[in-house]
Amino acid sequence: MTKENDPGAEIKKPEGFMQRVLNRIEIVGNKLPQPVTLFAILIGIVLVLSFIFGKMGVSADHPSPDIDEPIKAVNLLTADNIRMIMTSMVEVFASFPPLGLVLVVMLGIGVAERSGLIAIALRVFVAKVPKRLITFSIVVAGMVSSVAADAGYVVLIPLGAAIFKGMGRHPLAGLAAAFAGVSGGFGANFLPTGLDPMIAAFTQSAASIMDATYTVNPLSNYYLMAASVPLIGLAGMWVTEKIIVPRLGQYDGEDDDEEYNNTFTPLEKKGLKWAGVSVIVILGLIAAAVIPSNGVLRGDDGSMNPFYDSIVPLMFILFFVSGLVYGLVAKTIKGDKDVAKMTAESMGTMGGYIVLAFVAAHLVQFFIWSNLGSILAISGASALQNIGFTGIPLLVAFILVSSFINLIIGSASAKWAILAPIFVPMLMLMDYSPETTQAAYRIGDSYSNILTPLLPYFPLVIVFAQKYMKNIGIGTIISVMLPYAIAFMIVRIPMFIAWILLNIPLGIEGPIYYP
Repeated sequence: MTKENDPGAEIKKPEGFMQRVLNRIEIVGNKLPQPVTLFAILIGIVLVLSFIFGKMGVSADHPSPDIDEPIKAVNLLTADNIRMIMTSMVEVFASFPPLGLVLVVMLGIGVAERSGLIAIALRVFVAKVPKRLITFSIVVAGMVSSVAADAGYVVLIPLGAAIFKGMGRHPLAGLAAAFAGVSGGFGANFLPTGLDPMIAAFTQSAASIMDATYTVNPLSNYYLMAASVPLIGLAGMWVTEKIIVPRLGQYDGEDDDEEYNNTFTPLEKKGLKWAGVSVIVILGLIAAAVIPSNGVLRGDDGSMNPFYDSIVPLMFILFFVSGLVYGLVAKTIKGDKDVAKMTAESMGTMGGYIVLAFVAAHLVQFFIWSNLGSILAISGASALQNIGFTGIPLLVAFILVSSFINLIIGSASAKWAILAPIFVPMLMLMDYSPETTQAAYRIGDSYSNILTPLLPYFPLVIVFAQKYMKNIGIGTIISVMLPYAIAFMIVRIPMFIAWILLNIPLGIEGPIYYP
C-alpha cells in the first residue's frame, strides 16, 4: 500500500482476493471515529446497556458451585453508581495497569533513545543480522519479551518499526511483525513467565471441584508453549513478507537513513562498548538477586514473585543506566540537565497515549462494574457446553470461544477465572486433564489479541503507528493484523490437535489425559 502522510494521497493496492477483503476491512474500520472518540462512544453504550439489562434483571449463574448468588447486570446510572463513577474517576485512571508500566519504562527508554544508544544498537542489529532472518527474529523476540511482563509492547513494537525503516522498508510492516509476536503469540515462550503460575493457580482451583487433591505444576504447558515459538515465528515471517510488505509497499515518509548507516565513529563504538558492559553488570546483579533461593528478589518462601513484580523497574534501570553510560562516553550527555531534558521529552511524546488511557481505563472499568463482560462470557461458555460437543471438537470449540471472549475481556486471568470452573471439571469428566484445558485456553487467549481495540495496549500501538502515518485509523491496524491472527490460529490449533493425538506431555507434570 503506497500511502503518504498526506491524507489525500492516492492509495494503490494489489487486487488479490485477500487484499480486497483487507481493503474493505480497512475502509470500514477507518470510518470509525478516532480511538478517543470511539472509546467514549463505547462508554456511553455500556452505560445504556447497563441501564437496560439492569432494569430487565439480566443475570448469569456464577460458575463457582460454592456461590449460589447469580451474577446480575448492574445499572450504572443509579444515583449511587453515578456518585461512585464520579468519586472514583481519578483512581480508575491512575490505577490503570498499562499506564504506570508505559510511563515508567518510557523514562528509561527516553534516555536510551535520546542519548543515541537505541539508534546505534539498531544500526548494529541491521548490519549484523542476515536480512532474511530479521523478520523472523522480530516475531520471536516479541514472544520472548513476555518474560518482561508487558514491556514488549513498549519496547519491541516501536523497535520493529524502526528496524524496518532503517532497512528502507515500510515501518508499519516491522511494527505489525513485532505486535504479532508480542500480542498474537502471547503465551508462547522459551522461558517461564509470571503468567504461568498465575494461570496454573486458577486451573488447580477449578480442578479441585472434581479432585480436591489435584495439583497443577506452573510449567505444565511449557513443552507445548516452547515448541510453538518457532512455528509462530515462521508463520509471522510468512505473513509479513508475503502479505503485509506487498500490501504496504514503499514507505514515502521522511527518511532518517543517516541514522542507520553501517559506519561508526570512535566515540560511538566506545559508548556502545561501555553501554554493553553496563548491561552485563546489571544483568549479573539481577542474576545474583534471583538465582539464590535467599536472593533479594526472592520471596521468603523462595518464590520468584518479587522478581516478576520487579520486571518493569528493572527494565527502567537497564535502559536508563545503559543510555546514561552511552551518552556520557559518547559525549551526547554533558550533564544532569541533559538527562532531565531527555526524560521530559520522552514523557512529552506520551501525551496522546495518556488521553487514550484515560478513556480506555474507564471503558474497561465500566465493563467490570456493570458485570456485562462476565455475563457475556458465562453465557457464551454455557451455550457451548449445552451444544454437546465432546473430545477434540469441544477443545477446538473452546479455543474459538476463548478467542471470541478475548475480544471483549482483555485480562487473561479474569477470563480464566470465569471459564476454568466450567470447562476444567467438564473436560475432566471426559478424561482430559486440567492441563489440557488450560493449554486450549492459552491458545485461544492469544491470536485474537491483535484484533480488539479493547486491548489495553491497542491505543499505544496506534500512537506508535502515527509516528509514520499520521492519519492512520483503527481499521488500518486491524486490516494489517488480521492475516497474522488467521495464520496463528491455523498453525496453533492443528499443532495442539497433533499434540493430543500423539499423547505428548504438555509440559512438566503436564499429562494429556486425566487419570
